[in-house]
Amino acid sequence: MDGEIAVIGSANMDIGGYPAAPLTAGDSNPGRVRMCLGGVGCNIARNLALLGAKVRFVTALGGDLYARGIAETLQGMGIDLSLSLRLPEEHTSTYLFIADEKGDMALAVNDMAIYRHQTPEYFARVLPDLNRCRAVLLDANLSTEALSFLAENVRAPLFADAVSAAKAPRLRGVLPRLTAFKPNRMEAELLSGVRIEDAQSAVRAARALLDTGLERVFITLGPGGALAADRAQVCRLPSLLPHLTNATGAGDAFTAAMVWAWLRGLGLRESCLAGNAAAAIAAQSEETVNPAMSAKALQEKMMEGQP
Repeated sequence: MDGEIAVIGSANMDIGGYPAAPLTAGDSNPGRVRMCLGGVGCNIARNLALLGAKVRFVTALGGDLYARGIAETLQGMGIDLSLSLRLPEEHTSTYLFIADEKGDMALAVNDMAIYRHQTPEYFARVLPDLNRCRAVLLDANLSTEALSFLAENVRAPLFADAVSAAKAPRLRGVLPRLTAFKPNRMEAELLSGVRIEDAQSAVRAARALLDTGLERVFITLGPGGALAADRAQVCRLPSLLPHLTNATGAGDAFTAAMVWAWLRGLGLRESCLAGNAAAAIAAQSEETVNPAMSAKALQEKMMEGQP
């Protein structure tokens, strides 16, 4: 695990409202309000740090209390923020949502305008530091222009997370440069052009993605586990989830474990198993990033998936 990994992406303050009864529009609804640290890149960086990796997180933070709280949390975990933008006049990225009485999201507003400052010109300034890292991971909250610049100029092995179906297309031109990529079913369908309905169509989608030049792909299939493929082999592994407490951070944990496995030189099947194990650990916590995540816990969970 020698050498740093740079994670480039979002760090949000998530604010959630949970009503005690069915929502009444146009009125104040009694319930609970909770705040927590979020953002795909941030979640991946935190999981990697818990797994023992040396992490540089490259994001943009404003001049507000949210930025201070995010920085204190990440630096307390040993995550290096020295390459991140500090913009005193900007608002730190914030995600505000209202759930319904069942806990499903009813309405949300995201304020991520700060990331417009993560331009190709900015990344050109930090490029020498990125190229000294052992690996670089991108999340698709970055603009298409920034992603293209990084794909063309970063010489370290590149990894990526699609973030969402809406943002996955930003990675289309980046795929040929990626060492590994983790989309979910919907994101893989969008980028491959193949509708995933069964095991055979999942394999076709994986092969279409590999045809772009991508080296490894891990398609997460929810309760159906995950399918992994490279140019030599394909494997599908079942989920390791005994029960589901919170699926919000499971995909981010899978991506972190995918990179962790590559850093350790693990093969395709073992890397997929590590991803499934990390997703299972993440989903057993009410927090987006399970504080119980560790290399030891991950390896123990991986043993449960061994034949």
